Amino acid sequence: MTSENDDAAPPPALVAAESSPLLDELKARIHSIAEAVKHLKSSSPPDRDAISAGVSALLDAKRAYAAASGGIDVDGRPWEEPMSKSEKKKMEKDAKRRAMEEAAAAAGDGSGGGDANRANQTSEANAAKKAAKKAEAKAMKAASSSAASPTPGSGVAAAPVVSPPPAAATKSTSRPVASSSSSIKLRPYQLSFNPNSALTDRPVVALTVAILANAIVDYDLVSDHNRRGCALGLPASGETTITTAEVGGDLAIARYIARRSASENRRAMTDFLGGRTHEGVSLVDQYVDYASSLSRLGVSTDVRRRRALAVRRTLDPALRASTYVIGNSMTLADVALFAALGFPSSFEMRAEIASMLPIGCPTLRWVETISSHPAIREATQLAVGISGKDEATFDNPDDATTALEPIMTGMNHLEGATPGNVTVRFPPEPSGYLHVGHAKAVLLSDYYARRYRGRLILRFDDTNPSKEKDEYQSSIVEDLAKIGVRPDVVTFTSDYFGTIEKYALWMIKNGLAYMDDTPQEEMQKERMDRQNSRHRDQSVSEALEYFDLMRSGSEGGSVWCLRAKIDMTSDNGTLRDPVLYRQNLTPHHRSGTTYKAYPTYDLACPIVDSIEGVTHALRTTEYDDRNAQFAWIQRALGLRRVRIQTFARMNFMYTVMSKRKLTWFVETGKVTGWDDPRFPTVRGVTRRGIDVGALKRFMCSQGASRRVVNMEWSKFWAENKKEIDKYAKRFMAIDKSENVPLIVTNAEDGLNFLTTDYLPKDPSFGKRLVRISKRVLLEKVDTEGMEVGENIVLTRWGVVELTKVDGGLEGVFVPGGDVKSAKRKLSWLADVPENCRTILSEFDNLISKEKLEEDDKLEDYINPNTQAETEVIGDAGLRTLKANDIIQLERRGYYRVDRPYFNETRPLILFMIPDGKKKAMSGLDGKLAHR
Repeated sequence: MTSENDDAAPPPALVAAESSPLLDELKARIHSIAEAVKHLKSSSPPDRDAISAGVSALLDAKRAYAAASGGIDVDGRPWEEPMSKSEKKKMEKDAKRRAMEEAAAAAGDGSGGGDANRANQTSEANAAKKAAKKAEAKAMKAASSSAASPTPGSGVAAAPVVSPPPAAATKSTSRPVASSSSSIKLRPYQLSFNPNSALTDRPVVALTVAILANAIVDYDLVSDHNRRGCALGLPASGETTITTAEVGGDLAIARYIARRSASENRRAMTDFLGGRTHEGVSLVDQYVDYASSLSRLGVSTDVRRRRALAVRRTLDPALRASTYVIGNSMTLADVALFAALGFPSSFEMRAEIASMLPIGCPTLRWVETISSHPAIREATQLAVGISGKDEATFDNPDDATTALEPIMTGMNHLEGATPGNVTVRFPPEPSGYLHVGHAKAVLLSDYYARRYRGRLILRFDDTNPSKEKDEYQSSIVEDLAKIGVRPDVVTFTSDYFGTIEKYALWMIKNGLAYMDDTPQEEMQKERMDRQNSRHRDQSVSEALEYFDLMRSGSEGGSVWCLRAKIDMTSDNGTLRDPVLYRQNLTPHHRSGTTYKAYPTYDLACPIVDSIEGVTHALRTTEYDDRNAQFAWIQRALGLRRVRIQTFARMNFMYTVMSKRKLTWFVETGKVTGWDDPRFPTVRGVTRRGIDVGALKRFMCSQGASRRVVNMEWSKFWAENKKEIDKYAKRFMAIDKSENVPLIVTNAEDGLNFLTTDYLPKDPSFGKRLVRISKRVLLEKVDTEGMEVGENIVLTRWGVVELTKVDGGLEGVFVPGGDVKSAKRKLSWLADVPENCRTILSEFDNLISKEKLEEDDKLEDYINPNTQAETEVIGDAGLRTLKANDIIQLERRGYYRVDRPYFNETRPLILFMIPDGKKKAMSGLDGKLAHR
């Protein structure tokens, strides 16, 4: 028994290798390779590339034998790892150095034994040199001196060999040594590799196999900068959280994944490994081992060229009448050989291979075919994406139509995404209005769909007729348009009710689900106590009978529900037999009374995601526990798997997002409706004045984070201010009740105007006329402390020197006056009838507590003062504004036009847009907190 302090136990496959039949098979393969190498050496001229590959394969086979036999070589002697040329030279240098040092020491001690010591050292050095020369030939001599074995198959450069173990055995241990030096212990099914290593040193074959097996979502890719190779954590028997060992090496991991998938009755993986015949499996093994030997030749340009030519000589005969190396579909042999060529999935690498091979040769055609396979592309994307770099370029990078735009700041690369092969979805329930949390989800999905040239599905999750209305469905479509999202297709979960029902029946018939009438509170307690329901072991016929009763709409069926049979002992509560179907007699807003029972979101979502071709499902971190349930349903039903990418939900301080609580505000009249500018709904924030571009950037800047935080609204509005400041036209307005007149004595009466830029920073927005007159209005707060002789600046007009302050302000206009020397730069307005009556509205948070807890009573934290109005006299140019225009009232702030000016009884209404600051832009503070 292995103690807890021992090193990690060897992989199960290697433990099984202690049986003698396996050793016999390994010995036979070693002999076969040795004979093949001898045959290659005797040919004229000798194929040196093939010989080198054969010798490498022979050493790999002998390492596997030693690993399986406790460190004993095929000739019965202890296994010794052959040394490379560099190792031999180093050993010789070390021996010479030691000899010289010891000789010098002997000569210096006056013992008279120096000559004898030097002779001994020379003898040792010579012996070491001879041993090094013999080491290289040791493997060949040992194999060729053993019994004869079957000859290798024709047409293949190397005979079948066993796959190398995760690492070579050494003198000091009989078990494989981990292929990496990382101290990080992997969890089960964690696939780790170094993001700084070359593509060929990453598990590209393993990733391809996992994708083809529809199991890639089961493996967690992790980056480890200390790891030399790649490794996969293996689970302990019967455990899902404990790792007992790691398997290292791309091909070894690939074989493990393929065999694990094939053992789960996946026919596709069985064919991928060579089918159900020994001949097919052997052919695949033969090519895979050949590919393994080629991969060890090196990475220099010359080596790559010779390797490409060697592969061509091997594959051209097999590919003249076939698309793939073996059979009519891609197998592990194709992927392994493709990896041996450097995994040329990018345009640049394919171009390099094309420069090495004759135009039109079958192998070159095969390279193009394999490189275009969706699984190869996704595997490359995964292998490249973990390093945080831009996605791999599969097509010509010089073609602007194929290049992807750089990933937006704050966003993650979409794992496994390739251009044109991405489908995402936004699945809102039509039971309320969208809020900013929903906006983040759909904007992230829309961003990925557009960047990867994929598509976005808007799917209404209409599985609960008690809460759903056409009103909400229409509002969701309208709200998406408000934030610039246009789905490529609109679907409904209700379109698939019949299909989902058939899947539910299939689960019952196959023992994966049962019917339960346990009361809800008791069921909840059983799940908390991890106690099985009394119905869990009911017969299939009983379950089908109760399922039909539930679907009938009868009163007797109302107590029954369908539950998945997963694992009531799981630490993950969502796997403790969740409810999949319930009766509901409320007429559905689309299907009417056709159905009397409906699937839950937990059952419907994984089924419809798979059917509709969704490749990436974006979900908030609150669904993390449910991801395992999502995966279980897809595996149990044999559905195409969907990759899940998570992000943190959007929470704001002093804000409620709950549909129930928002509904309470509407129904009690605390707000004017779902579009109230104090609401966090999409309608509310757009009415408040959010810019769509700013909203997208803000949401995407938070996209990569998985950490849930309560965010301040000020950050949201500060991002908005950056955008609207670029186009908000400037106007002026003066408080109607708190103003002071100024008489400019040398100004002319009559219709006089000056021109000024709408946007001083960008004259391209044009100019507007500003009325000037003898009598102008100033803000009262701006006039405090004025003195005779003081120069003031009337913004956009010029300098006025005050000549009187007591009993009314008077002054003279100073043409060409020094604007910079004046201390006061003031808003003003000509006191003329054409001015625009304007109402400014300000808003504050609806609740007074930063974050409501579950047991808090909403009514106790209602903010009593959340809206205030100020009437001002506005520039006559404000009369021309339209609804939703965004402007800036100079020295007051930014505003959105909620209602245009009609007449004096129906004045212009402007909603203040927060700018992220706690105070107003100047001393003109509003009546509420500036937020």
